[in-house]
Amino acid sequence: MAEQAEFTVTEEQRELRTALHRFCERAHDEATVRRLMASDDGFDRALWARLGGELGALSLAVPEELGGAGGTVVDQAVAAEELGAALVTGPLLGTVGLAIPALVAAPASGTRDALLADLAAGTRTGALVAGLFAPYDGATAAAVTAAGGTLSGEIGHVPDAAAADVLLVAADGPDGPVLACVEPGVPGVTVTGRGSLDPTRRIARVRLDGAAGTVLATGDDADRALQHAFRTAGALLAAEQVGIAARLLELTVGYATQRWQFGRPIGSFQAVKHRLADMLVGVEQARTAALHAAWAIVDPRLDDPDLAVAIAQATCSEVAYRAAADTVQLHGGIGFTWEHPAHLYYKRAIADAALLGSAEEYRERIAAAVLDTLPDDLAVPRVATG
Repeated sequence: MAEQAEFTVTEEQRELRTALHRFCERAHDEATVRRLMASDDGFDRALWARLGGELGALSLAVPEELGGAGGTVVDQAVAAEELGAALVTGPLLGTVGLAIPALVAAPASGTRDALLADLAAGTRTGALVAGLFAPYDGATAAAVTAAGGTLSGEIGHVPDAAAADVLLVAADGPDGPVLACVEPGVPGVTVTGRGSLDPTRRIARVRLDGAAGTVLATGDDADRALQHAFRTAGALLAAEQVGIAARLLELTVGYATQRWQFGRPIGSFQAVKHRLADMLVGVEQARTAALHAAWAIVDPRLDDPDLAVAIAQATCSEVAYRAAADTVQLHGGIGFTWEHPAHLYYKRAIADAALLGSAEEYRERIAAAVLDTLPDDLAVPRVATG
């Protein structure tokens, strides 16, 4: 695959965005979102299979020889933005953001290859059971331990675990980190759904009590797989937050041109114009940060991937939240009602801002990476060259 210059958009990526936009308009509109978030599974497995098989949107960053589209994290970020804009329900973070990247970076094996092919095709779903939902720093927080081929421990906050056909488990073993896969139905595995602010994304508690698992990676191999998973998830979640903010800007501009007060559209008032302009600037800033993070994962020569992802998460979390809050306010009374979609985006924006660590946690990481490592004789922090 030819190398793609940073911030260039290929014809294939434009076509991908258009195809996903049309798919969401026809098959995953607001009425569908409301129906699915009230269903038992929280998503439509037939639609999920179409995303994987018909559109190939679940495996854009999976090599072709492993059953994927042979693209990069940048392609997957383009898809994540469009799917986020439509509030697509389903295990996107668990499967596409965490499980698939972990498997891509794990050592080759029959189990790894078969599982990755199924997740890429949309015939199965997955989730990553990890004890540290924050920027990954090489630790698994010892919440799950691996010994003698079994796994024990409890993780109280696992996105998409209730809908997962397979659980990837990050554990501490005798010789360091372990990445294993576990079938949810085997003895010793208990998955319990939990309440969530965001009704379009399910959270569950996973308890493992001597559950049998298949080890996929250990030691440095497991560490690399988990690091890649958390980096990728951070970049894709940031792209999703961009999609949320962009869609809310679109909705609010449309409302501001149609809602009249004092004989003129409210969008003609200077105070409203300023708020909308701030939303636009935020969206463009967030999109740049999210795409830069994806490019840094693909080509670390551009920037430190961990630093780029931290910047993207700190930026996009706040932009999505501000856009959601401004949307509710600028829509006036209708923006506070259950019938209007603004509250769904507002809840997703708040939940997204905490899923993989808060903006404050990422700012701490940024400070540590940029400022705390400065030599005593150097007063200028390093900056991205991409």
